[in-house]
Amino acid sequence: MNNRSLVLVADDELRITKLVAATLREEQFRVITAESGTEAIRLADELRPDIALLDILLPDLDGIEVMRQLRESRPIPVILLTGITSATDKARGLDLGADDYIAKPFHPDELAARVRAVLRRTDGAGQGQEIVRVDDYEIDLERRLLRHGETVIPVSRTEWMLLQHLASNPGKVVLHSELLTKVWGPEYRDDLQYLRVWISRVRRKLGAAPGEAGPITTYPGIGYSLEAEVEPEIESPLVGAR
Repeated sequence: MNNRSLVLVADDELRITKLVAATLREEQFRVITAESGTEAIRLADELRPDIALLDILLPDLDGIEVMRQLRESRPIPVILLTGITSATDKARGLDLGADDYIAKPFHPDELAARVRAVLRRTDGAGQGQEIVRVDDYEIDLERRLLRHGETVIPVSRTEWMLLQHLASNPGKVVLHSELLTKVWGPEYRDDLQYLRVWISRVRRKLGAAPGEAGPITTYPGIGYSLEAEVEPEIESPLVGAR
């Protein structure tokens, strides 16, 4: 993560988008704005932002539906913005996959801090390695994509974060506590059953049949290891030649 990350802000209140954009640009982020869910999806497809800030009450599609559609192509982190402050609404947004939730009105400093925190959590792994191959599957750590041949496999944010941490350490055992802490936070570091459920989902995304380990090896009482081959992308020497 760096402060030149591209942030997509979707809100139909012009004063909110102006405030958010000005705040984040002051913090050296790049910002694009949308006034509707449809426009947000179009901009995300064209410009591939690093994170999206979505108002829940957009005029055409609500923020949660926009989040769902954005993640059909890649696991982009999302912060929901809303004037609704009930604990039930907050829990619903987080349960449906949002990375964070900010209630309006908010302090500009808090907003920038939340964006940086989410980017740190989601982008901290995978530096220096770009392509990891698992049999016929390709994990693109740079573009945050899982492919099977030419097909992009949709993954949720949680599935991607688990896959990213394992793929960033191919052939190495990643401890249960490390995976739980990095993906869900330190309060989950001992919740092994929760981890087992999500690992089984990642296994299925990598082609394993239900009940089979596939390319993810279990080390009982210790952790998991992904059997994979790393292929860093190397720029062709002909590129840029004169």
